Amino acid sequence: MSELPPDHNADDQPDPLNAFDEIIAEETTRDPDLAVIEAGSRTLRTQGGPPDADIPARPADPEVDKALREVETELATRWGETKLEPSVSRIAALMDVLGEPQRSYPSIHITGTNGKTSTARMIEALLGAFELRTGRYTSPHVQSITERISLDGAPIAPERFIETYQDIKPYVEMVDAQQEYRLSFFEVLTGMAYAAFADAPADVAVVEVGMGGSWDATNVIDGDVAVVTPIDLDHTDRLGNTHAEIATEKAGIIKQGATVIMAQQPVDAAQVLLKKAVEVDATVAREGLEFGVVERQVAVGGQLVTLRGLGGEYPEVYLPLHGAHQAHNAAVALAAVEAFFGVGAQRAEALDPDTVRKAFAAVASPGRLEVVRRSPTVVLDAAHNPAGARATAEAIGEAFQFSRLIGVVGASGDKNVRGLLEAFEPVFAEVVITQNSSHRAMDADELAGIAVEVFGEERVQVEPRLPDALEAAITLAEEEGEFAGGGVLVTGSVITVGEARLLLGRG
Repeated sequence: MSELPPDHNADDQPDPLNAFDEIIAEETTRDPDLAVIEAGSRTLRTQGGPPDADIPARPADPEVDKALREVETELATRWGETKLEPSVSRIAALMDVLGEPQRSYPSIHITGTNGKTSTARMIEALLGAFELRTGRYTSPHVQSITERISLDGAPIAPERFIETYQDIKPYVEMVDAQQEYRLSFFEVLTGMAYAAFADAPADVAVVEVGMGGSWDATNVIDGDVAVVTPIDLDHTDRLGNTHAEIATEKAGIIKQGATVIMAQQPVDAAQVLLKKAVEVDATVAREGLEFGVVERQVAVGGQLVTLRGLGGEYPEVYLPLHGAHQAHNAAVALAAVEAFFGVGAQRAEALDPDTVRKAFAAVASPGRLEVVRRSPTVVLDAAHNPAGARATAEAIGEAFQFSRLIGVVGASGDKNVRGLLEAFEPVFAEVVITQNSSHRAMDADELAGIAVEVFGEERVQVEPRLPDALEAAITLAEEEGEFAGGGVLVTGSVITVGEARLLLGRG
């Protein structure tokens, strides 16, 4: 059950042991030289690739796997991440009975609309390269629930995840009995993360908000550094309908005397964030002014960038991730780590450039323009809102240069799916509409109706089962011939990406 978020039904998960296995088997047995030739120049530009993504599989030990499933089952009985009662009172009560574990280490707190997880992973890599023991908390997970809590740059071991849950369970039940509403799934996981970091012990925690900021469960920490990635319209039913309204919620992570690292923002969002910083006497560093991307060029498996940080320039930094948006994420991550170390405030000199290069070269971000198959190339990307889709569409054109790109889209019903599809319309030759196994998934026929309005009926195919959708898309990508440059992009939801990843033998 850990391959999917808690509101999945294990019985509904796609069965990878079907005809789709023949496609995977064919790929693993084909001549590798022929595969390179068939894939053409796009393969040569991506085969360097990022380091292997740290997505854990199910525990090999049956007893551990059983125990982990029991924990997941218990967590699944709680409110899911989309059902919220905007308050930090419950998580604050849990922290109180646990002895305030989140106060035992400094933290870097990350909010924004897009790029939070990739930025968190970059920050974690940089801190680790400078020999700090890190704890990272991100969401949602791609395949395994244990991905959400990382120690020393790797997902927490299943045994430790189980142990942490059992340790705090009596205190969770105590808080449940005292509150109007039980602690939610996300609140319990947040408590587990903070307790695990204290127990490790971590030198620094890198924490991504779940949603918003002010009332997000993570917001019981006082981040020394508050990072705000680009703000756009998403979760408008919870956060507001304008950039300014959403920024007001997200500004809640900016604490007294903190340093704010602010990515490029819409003007009205930037005004809100700057006003909040003035109110709490926080120091602000803005992308494009105090730091930023100086230069970038496409490289094998990623890009080569020159970054300007708070302490100076860092030339020839290899980033094994695709897209201009990832270069901007890297600039934000670098500035955040510089601020954490006091660069630009207590010290003027830059961080060691070789250490910075080593850290960035080791970054992986699963499900973010991740290549999982060759000939034809299949790419996974978790874009789920229009802004993310626009960034992905631009990046995939730059990095891969497919002659024919087929989309596989499965989205959640609470998203701006029309805006997402419109962002992809210029780059998809055809689109295969599908549905993931989450109860939040938009019905394939409903999504197809919108897709027909955007793409036209002749460019839309409907395959409600994801394995069938993948097979159909690969077939369409191969239609131009054996040596053509067709590719497939699977997108629309983290859940869709995670399930596709499993089907394609990753994890």
